[in-house]
Amino acid sequence: MAFMEKPPAGKVLLDDTVPLTAQIEASQSLHSHTEYIIRVQRGISAENSWQIVRRYSDFDLLNNSLQISTLSLPLPPKKLIGNMEREFIAERQKGLQAYLDVITSHHILSNCELVKKFLDPNSYSVNYTEIALQHVSMFFRSEPKWEVVEPLKDIGWRIRKKYFLMKIKNQPKERLMLSWADLGPDKYLSDKDLQYAVKLLSSCSHPYIYKITFATANESSALVIRPFSEKGTLKDLIYKAKPKDPFLKKYCNPKKIQGLELQQIKTYGRQILEVLKFLHEKGFPYGHLHAANVMLDGDTCKLLDLENSLLGLPSFYRSYFSQFRKINTLESIDVHCFGHLLYEMTYGRPPDTIPVDSFPPAPSVFVVSVLESILTCEAMKNGMPTVSRLLQMPLFSDVLLTSSEKPQFKVPTKLKEALKTSKECIEKRLTEEQKLIHQHRRLTRAQSHHGSEEEKKKRKILARKKSKRSAYESGEEHSAKYSNSNNSEGEVGCHPCTGTTLKENRIWTLKSNSLSNRKEGFPIEEYC
Repeated sequence: MAFMEKPPAGKVLLDDTVPLTAQIEASQSLHSHTEYIIRVQRGISAENSWQIVRRYSDFDLLNNSLQISTLSLPLPPKKLIGNMEREFIAERQKGLQAYLDVITSHHILSNCELVKKFLDPNSYSVNYTEIALQHVSMFFRSEPKWEVVEPLKDIGWRIRKKYFLMKIKNQPKERLMLSWADLGPDKYLSDKDLQYAVKLLSSCSHPYIYKITFATANESSALVIRPFSEKGTLKDLIYKAKPKDPFLKKYCNPKKIQGLELQQIKTYGRQILEVLKFLHEKGFPYGHLHAANVMLDGDTCKLLDLENSLLGLPSFYRSYFSQFRKINTLESIDVHCFGHLLYEMTYGRPPDTIPVDSFPPAPSVFVVSVLESILTCEAMKNGMPTVSRLLQMPLFSDVLLTSSEKPQFKVPTKLKEALKTSKECIEKRLTEEQKLIHQHRRLTRAQSHHGSEEEKKKRKILARKKSKRSAYESGEEHSAKYSNSNNSEGEVGCHPCTGTTLKENRIWTLKSNSLSNRKEGFPIEEYC
């Protein structure tokens, strides 16, 4: 397919960050092996689910591919003899379920192409590397001065974004990096506005934005060329990783967990906040801040991938902030993502869970103060602080910035309006998703509470009480009917014991009550 060729009609722009969950529903034994029937679900909608069939050998193959992460994954061991016995199959099924739970809950593994293809082969059957090569080859036909040195395989986390090491033919020593990306589900700019906005990126000049050499886009994808940095990203610095290594190898299981020094945290944090403030003031949406999107140039942090929001690509941390309804603007998303980045700079690893209940000892109480304002449960409920508010906090307010480069980024008024509309559409889709997640969570909690053992006991006790009350009321109703039947005989009816009339009985009763009040009476039964 040519680079400028239109995409097929009705193309589905899938959000790859929506979590997949997997549940083994059953197993079936064939002549020589056992197959496991797995129900896979995307997101919270039970309707968006499908079945796949996998053998143990499929799990083993996936596990071997994931060994590049150096994580210790709980795949049940092989067994050559007795592997068709019913008890063994049941036990292995439990182990395979535990394995699926681990890989689908791990933030990096769950987003990698290997796991996606295993769980959703229909949506991820395309060879994206081959498609990227086709697009890049077509591009070089019209731009012969560029030349591919080598593909940079899997250095990023996105399935539909591929990287190549480049050079200019008349400048063979200078290295550049080309990235090709397919359009995403949040692409709301018109094709014309998108192409104009992407080309405009190369004119952006800011001390904390990584320079773009060339950028272009069509109706289905975009291509961006930047200088290649041997030093790598901020995440490479934190994890002591080599920039050219695959994403899984670099960041899943760091050999040494160690945060940055306090001065680095302060300086890098201030620089990143300054560029976020600049972009917000320009009305240019970002929403893609994480440590691997920050390039290091000496002692300076420079933001990468400004094109992502234009192309409609979902954020690295979307599965986190989509859980919290107060994080519903691109500005608040940037602040939330900054909290993740600051935590990683401080402790050398991402937080285990979000929100964070307590923080380990940090180089400064001011660091913890900023983290508490972003990542705690209270912060999630009350909303994110603004970038301006963060810049005023003691951790960053005394940092001196030495760059003399004047920021320049002229965005025409018409494009500003288009960007504003696109931003509102991105935020609307997020808000709708958050509403559905919130409703689903409430329903799940109610079902869980209703199905708990304590609630079952309460319902049993309540049912017994209700049964006793019904029996008692039924007895009273029977007595009332009996009394009414007696009353229906009129005033001349006889008392069952004496044969006297009811009128006479009432007289005796009144007399008895009167005597009883004077303590001179006796029970009416003596008159029967």
